[in-house]
Amino acid sequence: MLFAKNFFIGFSIALGFLFLLPSKSIAKEDTTYYVSYRNLLTTRIYTSRKYTSLLITENNKGSRIGLEPNSTLNLGVGATYNDFTLNLAYGFDFMNPNRDQVETQYLDLQAHAYPKNWVIDLFAQFYKGFYVNSYTGPLPNIPSELAFPEMKVRKFGANVQYLFNGDKLSLKAAFLQSAWQKKSAGSLVAGMEFYFGSAQDENNILAEFVPVPLQFKRLNFFEIGPNLGYVHTIVIAKHFFITGMVSGNIGIGNTRISSDLAQEGSWGFNTNYFLRGFVGYNGPVWSVNANYVHNNVRIQEARNYLTDFQTGNYRINFVYRFNVGPKLKKQLDYIDINRYLPEKKDK
Repeated sequence: MLFAKNFFIGFSIALGFLFLLPSKSIAKEDTTYYVSYRNLLTTRIYTSRKYTSLLITENNKGSRIGLEPNSTLNLGVGATYNDFTLNLAYGFDFMNPNRDQVETQYLDLQAHAYPKNWVIDLFAQFYKGFYVNSYTGPLPNIPSELAFPEMKVRKFGANVQYLFNGDKLSLKAAFLQSAWQKKSAGSLVAGMEFYFGSAQDENNILAEFVPVPLQFKRLNFFEIGPNLGYVHTIVIAKHFFITGMVSGNIGIGNTRISSDLAQEGSWGFNTNYFLRGFVGYNGPVWSVNANYVHNNVRIQEARNYLTDFQTGNYRINFVYRFNVGPKLKKQLDYIDINRYLPEKKDK
């Protein structure tokens, strides 16, 4: 796991650069639409589950198998101050009593940052151990406990989008709860995204469960391309909100498969999508909400099979905000990058 540890360090450094993005953009936010709580400490207790799964479909035949990792339901605590957020979570045994399908080892790093006028997502997933979650095909009796304990999946990626109406719409209100959206608003988003990764199984991936066995041990992919989407928040009675966001991507990519006998690869265009949903109650002091993030990356067809890498995270948050004392504020201000940025002066 030396590579994973080194990547974790690099991933943390990349997160640090996110905080250098200025949230004080040229146009000031419209406080009739939302209010930012930059000087309050937003604390949270939450439950969450992350996953990176595979969906493999035989093109034009209808055979499909879904492979899921046995990741944990986690309990965590976190806090947001200005534009800095720290969350810590752990999958306690009492929250995961029935994890008997397969033993999964994983390190799942996901960052979803929402500086003003920007949407930024970073992914770095390391999974080993999958089980069959769903199956459609010619074999009638696939046991539900069927597992692939040696299967490894790696996925890395980044998505950066510009939020055109960031003066009236705050995604921090929906995802981080460090703001309060008081009126309904929507916005177009546009940007770029790229992904690369692999799936590997020394026993030959799914060789026994399709009419023509997938005779390869490793699949590598890379994709990059532009995206376009829309996000809208509906606010009811100033406090209850529903936020939905969808974006689509057309990317050019390469898929390369390897077996004991040969290697082959191909280039092509594929369509991907990114879904987010948020719902809950938000106010000046506390918030209760749930959110869901789902990213689907379809890679270039390989040997008549389509493969979707599906990454997601769902959470339930209980949030409380409060003013901090002068001593703690002095310490927290050291991590407030934006205090060094010049304020825009209205003419």
